[in-house]
Amino acid sequence: MKSDRLLSILLLLQTRGLVPATELAERLEVSVRTIYRDVEALSASGVPVYAERGRRGGIALLPGFRTDVTGLTADEARALFVLAAQGAHAALGLDAALGSALRKVMAALPAPHRPAAELTSRRILVDPARWMSGPQPVVDVAELHDAVFADRRLRLSYRHSGTQTPRTYIVDPYGLVVKAGVWYLVADRDGVPRLFRADRVRRAALTDDPVVRRPGVELADLWDALRRQVEERPGDVRLRVRVHRSRLDLFVRLHAGALTGEPWPEGQEERASAEGQEERASAEGQGDWVRAELAVDSVEWARSLLSFGPNLEVLSPPQARTVLARHAAAVVALYGEAGAEQGVEGKDSRGGPGRCRLPYGASRGPRAT
Repeated sequence: MKSDRLLSILLLLQTRGLVPATELAERLEVSVRTIYRDVEALSASGVPVYAERGRRGGIALLPGFRTDVTGLTADEARALFVLAAQGAHAALGLDAALGSALRKVMAALPAPHRPAAELTSRRILVDPARWMSGPQPVVDVAELHDAVFADRRLRLSYRHSGTQTPRTYIVDPYGLVVKAGVWYLVADRDGVPRLFRADRVRRAALTDDPVVRRPGVELADLWDALRRQVEERPGDVRLRVRVHRSRLDLFVRLHAGALTGEPWPEGQEERASAEGQEERASAEGQGDWVRAELAVDSVEWARSLLSFGPNLEVLSPPQARTVLARHAAAVVALYGEAGAEQGVEGKDSRGGPGRCRLPYGASRGPRAT
């Protein structure tokens, strides 16, 4: 709506000062010509706005002009009171500042919007932590927070996953990102963007050298590229598995990132479409077992599937089956004596013929050929 756009222009100019018309047009998704018409409308309504021509020109307000109009709509006011990252404020030491800011916003809201905003804060709660993720380690994010605003290079003592000895790096920080309760420092190391988990940073110290950031590169762009590298990492090994339907939901939930496509019913052969692409029938309502394919880094990854017990069988490659057999044998050896006492083999604890019980809902099914 034009009224919202005029208010947006006014608030942008009040915040930014001189702003090129092309930037305003891009932000508000209109043409430059529309921006100039809006500026004329603002001037006609008494707002002291003017345009400067030339390469360094733009649109600005007369110095000293301010407006206290917030311009918040009802939905915008409600959105401010749904805080999706409450833990982030605590980690940065901004909990008290956040509470104070919200009280000020509430006082500045138009009276008709206040009840809805207050009710939203009482009816909507967002918890960013995952289920059963365990307590997160205490991280001194404030130190990294100060570093990313200092515009100087940072010396990190950093421990990589799977190692105990930290390594030292000189990095050019772009900013901090919190994802699912985990903080990351996004920085260039030797001109290459990297992610550093904050809970693995042993020491962080500012150097005397100014930060060197690549022109035109923003934190949001770097994070998007690094996130896609993690999520879309190609798997060198393809595992074919069969999963009992009673555990299919859990299997998909845990390994959705590695699945190459939708699971399909066992016995339903893959068929090629007219375009030569694979099509797989829906796994809904057909048989007790379904098959799936996973793209993983190595055959050793298959060890994570042991937790499904007899409800999941790896069909290929043979090397993955060998890995599972080796680790399963190690588990049997570890608990063999206890298993014998409980009658896993031979006789059970009541003296009857022993048998290995499968989890509820599972069937043994045919072995893979």
